[in-house]
Amino acid sequence: MVSHYNEVYQKWQESPDAFWAKAAKGIDWYRSWDKIRDDLSSTSSRWFSGAVTNTCYNALDRHVERGRGDQPALIYDSAVTEKTISFSYCELRDAVAHFAGALERAGLRYGDRVIVYMPMVPETVVAILACARIGVIHSVVFGGFAAKELATRIDDAQPKLIIAASCGIEADRVIPYKPLVDKAVKLAQFKPELCIILQRPQHEATLELPRDIDWREFVEGAKPSECAKVKATDPLYILYTSGTTGVPKGVVRDNGGHMVALSWSMKNIYGINPGEVFWAASDVGWVVGHSYIIYGPLLHGATTILYEGKPVGTPDPGAFWRVISQHNVSTLFTAPTAFRAIRREDPEARHLAHYELSRFRTLFLAGERSDPETLRWAEQNLGVPVIDHWWQTETGWPVTANCAGLGFFPVKHGSPGKPVPGFDVRVLDENGEEVPNGTTGSLALRLPLPPGCLPTLWNNDVGYRDSYLSEFDGFYATADAGFIDDEGYVYVMSRTDDIINVAGHRLSTGGIEEVLASHPNVAECAVIGVADKVKGQVPLGLVVLKSGVNRPTRDIENELVELVRDRIGPVASYKISRIINRLPKTRSGKVLRATMRCIADGTPYRMPATIDDPSILSEITDSLHQIGLGIEAKEDSS
Repeated sequence: MVSHYNEVYQKWQESPDAFWAKAAKGIDWYRSWDKIRDDLSSTSSRWFSGAVTNTCYNALDRHVERGRGDQPALIYDSAVTEKTISFSYCELRDAVAHFAGALERAGLRYGDRVIVYMPMVPETVVAILACARIGVIHSVVFGGFAAKELATRIDDAQPKLIIAASCGIEADRVIPYKPLVDKAVKLAQFKPELCIILQRPQHEATLELPRDIDWREFVEGAKPSECAKVKATDPLYILYTSGTTGVPKGVVRDNGGHMVALSWSMKNIYGINPGEVFWAASDVGWVVGHSYIIYGPLLHGATTILYEGKPVGTPDPGAFWRVISQHNVSTLFTAPTAFRAIRREDPEARHLAHYELSRFRTLFLAGERSDPETLRWAEQNLGVPVIDHWWQTETGWPVTANCAGLGFFPVKHGSPGKPVPGFDVRVLDENGEEVPNGTTGSLALRLPLPPGCLPTLWNNDVGYRDSYLSEFDGFYATADAGFIDDEGYVYVMSRTDDIINVAGHRLSTGGIEEVLASHPNVAECAVIGVADKVKGQVPLGLVVLKSGVNRPTRDIENELVELVRDRIGPVASYKISRIINRLPKTRSGKVLRATMRCIADGTPYRMPATIDDPSILSEITDSLHQIGLGIEAKEDSS
């Protein structure tokens, strides 16, 4: 297929309002807009102001009304309970309308907030869409999040009620949620009126009456609710992301612009047609889960997969291949860390041979930098295009990509593609001036941001401007660093605080990681800059080996030093590699580089609330102690 990317991008540049007005025809409106874009100030815009719509109606009801009611809308596949359930659009609409009626009966009204603290089960999707149906603002908090973190979100959102499950299920353990909810409510200054608890058979929670009520009792006898008419500019949800001050930032997503952007992206970026099966292997607690497990596929009339499991260990490295084969998945979207885990456990991809993947046509990766070696491994074994793309919680949908629906342009390993129509990406220096092609700097987005991006932070317009708009006049600062080449490909190399200064030379840790990952024995790696009295900073490589590698670690560590010296040069001052068993990560798969840097420098650090396994940090600390680093490091308990 010939790529039409340049033509479409140019149309957006020439007339952005006309471009988004055309895209908005894919959404049903009760009332059309007064303005496509309403510029409230030089830094703040609202999309489709004056329009009236409903996100739940667009995601469910309209498909039923147009004859797609029997089509599968949601497939729940739980590898940890060995259960699979399929919901048609009609069945999902009815379940959502019923739960929405129970919410209204409990006193929930337009503009109220609800916190959803749930695992990857169908009731989570039902609760989220039910809130959207009646104009209640939902805020999903990742299930199993620490009580203190949940409490801060309760105080900020001030929800009327909390919807939670009795437990979540990992590959090897059950995690009770109710004690975390109880502790969070006790810690919070604001007290929700009601807690709805979904009792799972793997662990039944003790209810605290009269505050707590069983899910089944809550919905019993409720009358289905119709879709409320909401303003396009009204909030649909709040999604909290970590703030630099330790206070979470409540990213707001509106109704109108959000639907237009996601609907457009499903066809044009991901190349999905209505009725096809799309799988985002993430969690509903993260932005990917909001955008591409729930809203994007359902708005587009596709079938979405809700997967409760892991890429490895539930039960083996063939878990993803089974899901793709069993449910006829057309496109998979997941984090690079998932494929690094699969590659580490099954480097020869032997499990792949057990499954038939004839309908599978594209793999999309995002969430952190995709190293070229992992991309090549996936390409070689899957035989389909492997597309790295880049976006953030704040943008809500991809900033750069290789748009499948517009026809692929040539892939460049290491680049997440070119800017998606709607985004004007620039590379700036410390003074806000554009730098030449090929020069690393701060990646910034020229204002105004397109539909679907955050219009502000919850109850914090000042924090929104300070966090994102104050660094560069007329730009949104992404806090990512990278460069753009002569052909317009964007390269996202690291967070801006992961640019290290080695004796006056600015080096990207991502560039060094790319070299380390090319070693045939390396499964995954992370490079951090550690303090050095002479050079300011020097890079340290932490490396995880592929399964089955039995060579002496000292030999591999020395080879890695020589590899960096050969590919990047002595300027990198790369002299230390350390082989470890695991990298510390968040539950969404992001490597905790900043935390490891604090440990290596011997400075206090806070245990990240999203860490997957806190014991890994002890292993990292012990390993660094052996080479004389991090002797003074300790967790900051404040």
